[in-house]
Amino acid sequence: MTVEEVLTLLEERVAPVKLSDDFCAKFKMYDNSGIIINCGNEVTGALFSLDLSEAAVYRAAELGYNLIVTHHPAIYGGVSRFDLTANAQSRALANCLKNGISVISMHLNFDAAPKGIDYYLMQGIGGTDCKVLAQVEGGGYGRAYGVYPRTMPELIAEIQKNFNTERIIVHGEKGGKISKMASFCGAGLDDAAVAFAKSEGVDAVVSSDLSHHRISELVESGIAVIQLTHYCCEAYGFNKIYHNVKTGLQIPSSYFTDERFA
Repeated sequence: MTVEEVLTLLEERVAPVKLSDDFCAKFKMYDNSGIIINCGNEVTGALFSLDLSEAAVYRAAELGYNLIVTHHPAIYGGVSRFDLTANAQSRALANCLKNGISVISMHLNFDAAPKGIDYYLMQGIGGTDCKVLAQVEGGGYGRAYGVYPRTMPELIAEIQKNFNTERIIVHGEKGGKISKMASFCGAGLDDAAVAFAKSEGVDAVVSSDLSHHRISELVESGIAVIQLTHYCCEAYGFNKIYHNVKTGLQIPSSYFTDERFA
């Protein structure tokens, strides 16, 4: 397979890069999804990793793979310089080029895919039917949904088990059973998300990278806030996506978990 053929498979199986472009156009966002590095060689194997880290590049080289598929864009903004003495991201990119490793990043399109990272965050919490906050044709982000009633300790124990993490912070007290929730993968809990959660009458919100004023607004409104790490919040769904697409890959593949953040 070529890098372009792997990209086509990912777009067909999960979501096209156009979905990211449409989100950026409609909601005035920025993204950089698609082929980030193309070394022009036949793909010997693909490593799926949430981030393009030095550890992921080392693992790909160790396996003899020359393609890494990330969720977070390997290059997000404009690159003005490569400092290999102080910048780990520069070293990761440089090592890809040195070793002939191509990179595909699938960011907002994988967040908002019908069965994307935001969808799997909801599923891991126990939600099914949902109302979606931000929608474009072919996808959506931010979900409010019913869950089977659980106390906060029961809910946290299940999240810890399903997401394989102990790194959870709970803001606010919520007595009784929690039966309606909202979730926003990554750093998506903005003011619109807070208003959405309040308007839907949820008992608790799950997200990551939270600002204090938004936590305060939700807690003051009687809504508990469950804060996951950004890595945990999105690696769960990215791993699900990997397992859904690996059967279509005509090359060896593997999933890389960075234990520093899991």
